[in-house]
Amino acid sequence: MRSPSWTWDELLLACSLVASNHWRELRQTDAQAVELSALLRSLPLHSSLARALPEFRSVGSVSRKTTDLATNHPAYSGKPTRCGKLDKAVIAAFLERPAELSAAAAAIRKGAKSVSLSQVSEQPGEVSEDGVTGLEGRLLARWTLARERDPKLRRRKIAHVQRLGQLLRCEVCAFDFGRSYGQLGEGYIEVHHVVPLHVSGLLETKLDDLALLCANCHRMCHRSHLGESWRTPAGLRAEIEQASGQ
Repeated sequence: MRSPSWTWDELLLACSLVASNHWRELRQTDAQAVELSALLRSLPLHSSLARALPEFRSVGSVSRKTTDLATNHPAYSGKPTRCGKLDKAVIAAFLERPAELSAAAAAIRKGAKSVSLSQVSEQPGEVSEDGVTGLEGRLLARWTLARERDPKLRRRKIAHVQRLGQLLRCEVCAFDFGRSYGQLGEGYIEVHHVVPLHVSGLLETKLDDLALLCANCHRMCHRSHLGESWRTPAGLRAEIEQASGQ
């Protein structure tokens, strides 16, 4: 059995170190390479069999990957090492949105250290139908979806809206499950985090952080498209308005 290919999340963590090191590689003796190796071996991205392999994300393999990322930076003047399309995609994304990707890497690290990520099982929808995840990666998508599917949180949000005397309908398209489906749809709605996890961090979710959405709008808010896999209700409404105006 060979070590699995690097995922976006793993490359994101490696690239954040390379970027903070002024886009220079990390040697095997570098403490950060040693720490990253241990972190990658702990992440719930690959099977236990893969993670048990001695060569899986070893310090040497981590160092080589940082070399790939450093030498394929557009400003590198020497001969670049060979790397895959995903490596180059992460580099390009980091150069375009360094603050956002650095925040995502920091959120993954914080989640791993708190053991929160390892306690969350794989979630339907954490990877889109074409196998693509957004800029924040699969682990944060998994974590976010698990939080949004928490029935207690959803019930609290619904009760809060009803106490305010507001209609239980989608905040994007105004779809009302009760009006369309009668008693079957009464009291049903889905919730969506307005602020992505890599921005909000490991804070307790407040009810004001949640939006009520129908199933269709919720899926569209999470659908990966052109590198984006997070949309606020306002952002999705803008997408709808743009599409209707074409």
